Amino acid sequence: MSSNVKACSSDTCRFLAQRKNVLSNQASLVSKEALRTFLSTEDVQNPIRTALAALLATCYIGELISYSQEFLLLAIFQAAGWPIWFLLIASIVAVALIVERLIYLRREKILPKALLDEVIRVYRAGKVTPDVIDKLEHNSPLGTVLAAALRNVDAPRDVMKESIEEAGRGVAHGLERFLTTLGTIASLAPLMGLFGTVVGMIEIFGAQSPTGGSNPAQLAHGISVALYNTGFGLAIAMPALVFYRHFRALVDSFIVEMELQAVKFVDVVHGTRT
Repeated sequence: MSSNVKACSSDTCRFLAQRKNVLSNQASLVSKEALRTFLSTEDVQNPIRTALAALLATCYIGELISYSQEFLLLAIFQAAGWPIWFLLIASIVAVALIVERLIYLRREKILPKALLDEVIRVYRAGKVTPDVIDKLEHNSPLGTVLAAALRNVDAPRDVMKESIEEAGRGVAHGLERFLTTLGTIASLAPLMGLFGTVVGMIEIFGAQSPTGGSNPAQLAHGISVALYNTGFGLAIAMPALVFYRHFRALVDSFIVEMELQAVKFVDVVHGTRT
């Protein structure tokens, strides 16, 4: 059963390589034919026809190259063996989380610049109403914290600060969403690559026959499985770890700045700051 799988894998890789060569030859033929068309007297005298021919040739060659790259990528996954699919899923999840956090964790969205000054003006003008508080709460994470302060604006200072701390804990939890998952991927990806390496080593030792000979195809496949999985695991873990630490530091800075602005508003309400 194992030899049949290896033979199928070898045949698949051979077919993909042949298909890539065919596509490359087609692209070369198309480029040569397009070049002869451009150099013909009739086409040179007609710039519109020349431009259209160049555009069509470029698009067709680009399509052939993209197809050859897809076949090459499939051949790499075929050579890396089945453990690579776990790493592929982890990389897709990591990219999705990184993009989502980059979009969400923007300073102008978390900490609007003029929001604190606007809240202080509304408070001093005596225009604090339930509708204003609700709008402020849905404005931004900073607005959520300041809305909690406005709801307890007539309470003692300690009660007001306690309500701000409770709202701040909820906001911090929202800012840290998905960071645990991203950190888990950064820690787990090298182990998944190591797992693929172990699988490859098992295939290498399985290629040794009791009589002392070896199956070269199975030996090469085991080596490729080991190396590809190790490389992919490290390639996924390094950027995931960098972005995890970046987002963690960013969230910590946002939380500290929100606390400072909330304390400033408490001081304004209780007359210790103008």
